[in-house]
Amino acid sequence: MSAGQENGLSYKDAGVDTKEGERAVSLMKEHVKKTFNANVLTGLGGFGSLFRLDTAGLQEPVLVAGTDGVGTKLKIAFLMDRHDTVGQDCVAMCVNDVLCQGAKPLFFLDYIATGRLEAEKAADIVKGLADGCLQAGCALVGGETAEMPGFYAEGEYDMAGFAVGVADRARLISGNGIREGDLLLGIPSSGLHSNGFSLVRKVIFEKMAMNVGDYVAEFGANLGDVLLTPTRIYASVCGALLPDVAVKGMVHVTGGGFMENIPRVFPDGLGVRVEKNAWDVPAIFRYIQKNGGIEEEEMFSTFNMGVGLILVLSRDEAGRALERLAGMGEKAFVLGSVVKGRGVTLC
Repeated sequence: MSAGQENGLSYKDAGVDTKEGERAVSLMKEHVKKTFNANVLTGLGGFGSLFRLDTAGLQEPVLVAGTDGVGTKLKIAFLMDRHDTVGQDCVAMCVNDVLCQGAKPLFFLDYIATGRLEAEKAADIVKGLADGCLQAGCALVGGETAEMPGFYAEGEYDMAGFAVGVADRARLISGNGIREGDLLLGIPSSGLHSNGFSLVRKVIFEKMAMNVGDYVAEFGANLGDVLLTPTRIYASVCGALLPDVAVKGMVHVTGGGFMENIPRVFPDGLGVRVEKNAWDVPAIFRYIQKNGGIEEEEMFSTFNMGVGLILVLSRDEAGRALERLAGMGEKAFVLGSVVKGRGVTLC
């Protein structure tokens, strides 16, 4: 008889509780099923997820896929011990990228890894994922929850997501048609979204020695609640505009801020002039900049500065888009214009 048999070791002794995993799946089901539609052909728990691809009205269907995570914003969730919003962040970071190509989100899958699985916490995370998928109009068709003892600190986890959408090839948004004189429209963010949190934590928790429970008068709320505000999902904006407004380019203002993301959609020889006074930068950004002593260009290179999505259109189409957006209560604004040159100029 081997030493292992003598000691009667089990997988649970090694740190993996399969029974807790089963309980977690049971708690997740109620949230996941809310996102299902007629195109979902499998239930939760299969080896693969089946989704019927409806190509009606599409001449040449193209699948558009994106993957991303939440990053160190998760540290705020750990400090707050609140886990029902970061799932929406994960969905948003993936879906907003897919939207920028002109695609309609179809389905989403997630990956969650933790040192020790806690069923209620996992269910809270999945609730956020489901909330995000409902906002995006896509189905949460599956995922993986990995228990990896000794790999993560106690109470911590990481997560990533994968979104798939579909578009007609003729209506894909590539930025190739952008020309000098076109306008940039800004669509507000809900706050920091899910980028720049390593710098945020450096300023607030190290330099300022603050805690997530501290009340901040500038925000009218506790610090942690402001930092944990979920990333906005722009599916409704795109759904209202893309069918009949000629959008030439779309920018998801994510990691890299204005300076890195805007040039990604521009043809060679063209840059942008951003009018800094075109919108009111939310208080959280000014607070971080002031207390961190951060240069303006660094702020625009790291954060969305209150602008989560940028649309590039001709002047005529920009006017139509603004009217359409105002009609749905969206506070869009002219952010700047396309000029000869390269990169982003702040004016």
